[in-house]
Amino acid sequence: MAQARKRGGIFASFGFQVLAGMALGLGLGLLARQLGSETGQAGHGLSEALRLVGAIFIQLLRVLVPPLVFTAIVASIANLRELQNAAALVWRTLFWFAATALIAVSIGIVLGLVLKPGLNTTVAATAAGVSQTSGSWLDFLTGLVPSNMLGLAASTTLADDGAKTTLSFNVLQIVVISLVTGIAALKSGAAAEPFLAFNASALAIVRKILWWVIRLTPIGTIGLFGNAVAHYGWDALAQLGAFALAVYVGLGLVLFVVYPALLVANGLNPLKFFAGAWPAIQLGFVSRSSIGTLPVTQAVTERALGVPRSYAAFAVPLGATTKMDGCAAIYPAVAAIFVAQFYNVPLAVSDYFLIVFVSVIGSAATAGLTGAVVMLTLTLSTLGLPLEGVGLLLAIDPILDMGRTATNVAGQALAPTLVAKQQGMLDMDVYNAASGNLPTEPDQTPQPAV
Repeated sequence: MAQARKRGGIFASFGFQVLAGMALGLGLGLLARQLGSETGQAGHGLSEALRLVGAIFIQLLRVLVPPLVFTAIVASIANLRELQNAAALVWRTLFWFAATALIAVSIGIVLGLVLKPGLNTTVAATAAGVSQTSGSWLDFLTGLVPSNMLGLAASTTLADDGAKTTLSFNVLQIVVISLVTGIAALKSGAAAEPFLAFNASALAIVRKILWWVIRLTPIGTIGLFGNAVAHYGWDALAQLGAFALAVYVGLGLVLFVVYPALLVANGLNPLKFFAGAWPAIQLGFVSRSSIGTLPVTQAVTERALGVPRSYAAFAVPLGATTKMDGCAAIYPAVAAIFVAQFYNVPLAVSDYFLIVFVSVIGSAATAGLTGAVVMLTLTLSTLGLPLEGVGLLLAIDPILDMGRTATNVAGQALAPTLVAKQQGMLDMDVYNAASGNLPTEPDQTPQPAV
């Protein structure tokens, strides 16, 4: 692996290739906007090409997420039987998920109160459309209980040419199904060994296919980033600049202050962490999807940060569905205070505790639904704030979502790294050798028990 990096130099670096894709996407996106304002048709053609490239890449990633989540979690639970500290690993993982969410939402509340984004906006009240997105504790509980063994969800939309039904996977339900299946396999003893062997083989095949898709990331980045620039640009920031500033300041504090502080407190070099996790953070920024980034997050956590696969295969998929410091902590806290200030609704001290509770406990509601928008509506409905406030913020949501997802992904790699270090499982040689490059090939060999 080291020889391959030396042969290609910096230009063979995965991180450099993604950065180059972002730069090229930015240029093409700006060109599409310019052509669109001048000639219309040419700009639309380029914009559509960028959208198509990005959409195909995300579709390739997402189609592999269900088998990856299922096989990885089942395999990780099977591996936990060989660990003497399995219970400690689970509880420590959940602790760090909750602890970092608590810190993040507290930062969001402070920024909302200090920067007062709802009082420093030029957006008109008429811009707030009635939100059609539902988000409640009932939605969360309904989404938690599997409706079928495949975690499939169907949605039907009506149009002039008739009804159209689309199928999608509810990732949270897949996680629940995987956990139950893995535990049942352990309790079944020898009778489940053929199934666990088949699952391990399937996981190896999925990993190989994922590697092929991951190598397309620089190309996908061109389409994803270029499409975002072409379609959204930065014009909307003029009206909601104070809100966007508050969100990005909060994301920056969590990503570049809180996370490094936690790493230092646990005897880890923050620069090495960011060097190892950077490919996943980059992909999260341009793809705006923690689930779509899951394969890369798991790859860098295991092979660049030194977390044992038997544990990372459990913690990372779980984190990709429930560990979202950007979408479920910083953003809803700042947004809820924005809406309260905008509509002149006073918040009591108990309301701020409700924001903390929803962010720490209810973050799993973002899984399998519609991400940060549902988390925001869940928070607003819990506080009794106008749901129309969601419509105010949708104009710049794609711009904010890039930073939110990058923070989510960093946290999803951070938590298992901290737990592995505390449990004496972290491979420090791998961690200290971390670079901004993706491992050249997925490791299919079994790891010994930790």
